[in-house]
Amino acid sequence: MKVRSNKWLPHSLVSIFILLKIENTSGEGITLIEGAVAKGAVCLDGSPPAYQFDAGFGEGLQNWLVHIQGGGWCYSVKDCYSRTYNLYGSSKNMKSSDYNFTGIMSNKQELNPNFYNWNRVVMRYCDGSSFTGDVEAVDPATNLHFRGARVFNAIVEELLSKGMKFASNALLSGSSAGGLASILHCDKFRDLFPKSTRVKCFSDAGYFAHVKDLSGEYKFEGYYDMIVTLHGSSKNLNPECTSKMKPSLCFYPQFVIPYVKTPVFILQTTYDTFQVQNILATPQADPKGLFTKCKEDINVCSSAQIQRLQDFRWEFLEAFLVVGNGTSRGWFVNNCFTHGQCEYQSKWSGNSAWELNHKAIAQAVGDWFYDRGTIQMIDTQNVLPHYCIK
Repeated sequence: MKVRSNKWLPHSLVSIFILLKIENTSGEGITLIEGAVAKGAVCLDGSPPAYQFDAGFGEGLQNWLVHIQGGGWCYSVKDCYSRTYNLYGSSKNMKSSDYNFTGIMSNKQELNPNFYNWNRVVMRYCDGSSFTGDVEAVDPATNLHFRGARVFNAIVEELLSKGMKFASNALLSGSSAGGLASILHCDKFRDLFPKSTRVKCFSDAGYFAHVKDLSGEYKFEGYYDMIVTLHGSSKNLNPECTSKMKPSLCFYPQFVIPYVKTPVFILQTTYDTFQVQNILATPQADPKGLFTKCKEDINVCSSAQIQRLQDFRWEFLEAFLVVGNGTSRGWFVNNCFTHGQCEYQSKWSGNSAWELNHKAIAQAVGDWFYDRGTIQMIDTQNVLPHYCIK
């Protein structure tokens, strides 16, 4: 693990964790920004922020891809404290091998044709709030720090000092909780660069929908209420959104994305397994456990349960409509029963089962980023959930 002084300017939902083991390539080692600690920019346990960097080359030398790692959220002191013992709450527990540079992070042209030679950065996730928290007080009993927004700032300031401020092209991306973060921080990221820089944002599996669960209620909304309150996130959410509704609703993409001015691309499945398991069919919404086996394996779902999943798909698509169809918006929405696609090589570019209109995700995102066409694709051919594996 590399330690660098910052001498330049500036009950967990484990099913959301994205740990990749597809290729044996982990880019550069972890860099700790020790100098950020004095600014209070720290992980949950007070340890310094961390990132991994793989330098660009050739024509990609002036291009930067900053990717935010996923890892769910924590909603209570007990829940957040448990994270201090793993890599999602402490940089002390991180290893470079925890994260493999595959899919959108690959440095191989045939696997990642549009971004392979860019400067590629993984922003390691250790705050449990999608980098939105900022509470000055430290819990004396647990030493918990809720400072995610400062961590985000510390990492981008370090990257700017390493040359990112001279970028010709820049993309803020993320998967899962990181995909949500890429939406929430999109305009802030755009503001780091001059107008001449092409800057866009990309969210994979981060479009968590505000929809009813099996009981007909919005129980997941209460979970977001606790996250936003505990982490003090409201001050770092879009002010136009929070002026019209309670802050925790502005943690949902469908309520905040109408205010995002920077171009955004959404990669999502209508049958996202995290959302099926933790928004639609939670134990609280399904006390008898009738959906337990189905939400883990669609092959054992009854016809009535398949119909309920299809209803969920339509509810998701209704929540997705607010993304808008302007040319700055792009999307690739399939019906796969999965969670997260851009970090997995077979999903990103290696398997035709994940394509729409004979176009791989990698090609679709690249065409959108470089303005080679309007990319707005939703799979309407097969409305049944499937594993998308051939």
